[in-house]
Parts: sequence; structure tokens; C-alpha cells
Amino acid sequence: MTSTPVSGTVAGAVAPGPATTDLLTINNVEVIYDDVILVLRGLSLAVPEGKIVALLGSNGAGKSTTLKAISGLLPTEHGEVTDGSILFGGKNVTHLDAAERVRLGLSLCMEGRHIFEHLTVEENLISGAYFRGRIDIQSDLAEVYALLPKLSDMRARVAGYLSGGEQQMLAIGRALMAKPKLLMLDEPSLGLAPLLVKEIFAFIKRVNEEMGLTVLVIEQNARRALEVADHGYIMEQGRIVLEGTAQELQENPDVKEFYLGLGESGGRKSFRDVKHYKRRKRWL
Repeated sequence: MTSTPVSGTVAGAVAPGPATTDLLTINNVEVIYDDVILVLRGLSLAVPEGKIVALLGSNGAGKSTTLKAISGLLPTEHGEVTDGSILFGGKNVTHLDAAERVRLGLSLCMEGRHIFEHLTVEENLISGAYFRGRIDIQSDLAEVYALLPKLSDMRARVAGYLSGGEQQMLAIGRALMAKPKLLMLDEPSLGLAPLLVKEIFAFIKRVNEEMGLTVLVIEQNARRALEVADHGYIMEQGRIVLEGTAQELQENPDVKEFYLGLGESGGRKSFRDVKHYKRRKRWL
């Protein structure tokens, strides 16, 4: 990124900082569905190369739409980018089709895993390398199995019989088989038990550190996401309303109250407290 936000700043209020290389840049993007419904409203964010960036927000904020805009999947849902630009590795990919973006190095793990349930674990992994053409993938399989030993043990099992956590691991492993430059994860913790969520995010951090892979993770579990992220964005109603380093967001009183479930006293708020907020979000 070309600038570094001040701690707890509202989006747009930034201070000069050292230049870094951005792998992905989204500039003032607007997205409309069915020529009528405006979902993204001038969205801007950046993902520095080799970092983990968390995009946080509640249901309906536009997080999944953001990933679909980046990955080129909007046309499948009658959506389109009507303004702004998406740059990946310095190349304008705003209107490229999804397959071409995968070839450039964009890989998406969609919400709900979407594995091929009738195929084995290994067949699912091999399918992730489809766009790379005729290649010897044995070394790639070995690399994924080394990162995810559980998948190696289950390579011959039919994927539909795996647990939710195992299927999420498989979905990530399949995405890695595409040899991405940017791995995008849409709600990887969805429907998983707390211990499995911890395991998934520990693996995301490991992939980033050991492979140098850039990661953009979309999450409602702000606590877990910020534990592994370098930088974070808070999104509401199709806009970025707050950004900063993961530590800055974790310490921001509004993020604590509205996204981490912590009040000023440091304890989790009760339902009655939630109905009577004493402080409105500062960005409203």
C-alpha cells in the first residue's frame, strides 16, 4: 500500500508511510445486480504482497460480493462492476473472465466449501490444477500432503463423507493446487466447531509464513481473523468504514464493542446491553 492508516482511523483518513508492493488493488469499485441493486459503493482496498488481509463485516455488508468481483464470478449472478477498477499484479483485471484470472494467480475458496462430493480427496486436489494444463502434479500433491497430513491419510476417501473441518481443509488444499499468488477465503470458519476454527486459521497463518502466499480472508469471526492478519478492513453497506493494522483494530474501542463482542469493561455484552448501546460507531 502507498499509505499507512493512523490507528483506528475511519477509511480515507491516512498518514504518509513507507511504500509497499500491493498485489491486489481495488479502486472505487461499484457493483450492481440485475441493473438495479447497488451493493458495492465506491469500495477501495489494497492487499500487500506476502501479507494476510482480513475483510470484516456483518451479513449483507458486501464481503462475498467483493470476492466475486475480484474473482470474476459476478456474471453468474447477474452482477457487474459498473465503475472503478481492480488491479492484480499491476494488470487491470476488472473485466477479465474468471478462468483467465485463475491463470493469472487468483484462487478462491468459496463459502460452503463446494468440494466435489462424489470424487475422492486426491481427485478433488487434482481438479484444482486443471487450469495449469498438462503438468506433472505429483510434487504439488506431495507439497499439499506435507502441509495437510490429514488429507494424505484420507486421499482415497470419498470427499462427501468427510467432516466439515476436513472438507474445509480439502477446499483450501484444492485451491493451493492452482499455485495461486493470492488465496481468497470466504468465511472459512462457517459452521465449524471452535477447535476446528482455531486449526483452520493456524493453517492459514502457516501457509502464509512457509509459502509466502498472500491471503485475503473474508470473515464474520473478527477475533480469529485479526489474530492471524497483518492488516484489516471493516466493511458496512458496501463501503470500507475503518482500516488499520490488525493490532490497531483489535485495540479500537468500537471494533471491540461491535465486532469482538467486548464492552468498555472488557467483558462480553449481554443481549440487553446490545439493545442499548451507549456509544454509536464513530464512523456513522
